[in-house]
Amino acid sequence: MITRTLPYDVAESLRTPEEMAAYLEACIEIADGDAAFIAHCKGMTEVARQTGLSRESLYKALSGERSPSLDTVLKVIAALGLELHAVPSAAANA
Repeated sequence: MITRTLPYDVAESLRTPEEMAAYLEACIEIADGDAAFIAHCKGMTEVARQTGLSRESLYKALSGERSPSLDTVLKVIAALGLELHAVPSAAANA
C-alpha cells in the first residue's frame, strides 16, 4: 500500500498571536540562525506587506548572505506581531 501525503505548512494554521509566538519560539530554537526560516512562520508575503519591503528584498535581507539592518529586523518582528525584549543571557548570570 502506498501512502500519499500532501504538503502541509503549520504556519498557515496559526491564528492567534500566542500560537504564533509559541511557533516562533520553536523556530528560533531549531533555525540555527536562519532568519528566513523564522520569518516564514507568518508567511513571507504577509511579512513583506506589513514591513513595506518587497518579498525579494526581504528574502535577500534574511538570506544569511548579508546582515539585515536593525530597522529591517525590527520591522519583521513587528510584522510578526511580536515585541523585542532584552534580558541578561545565561552566560552573564554565570
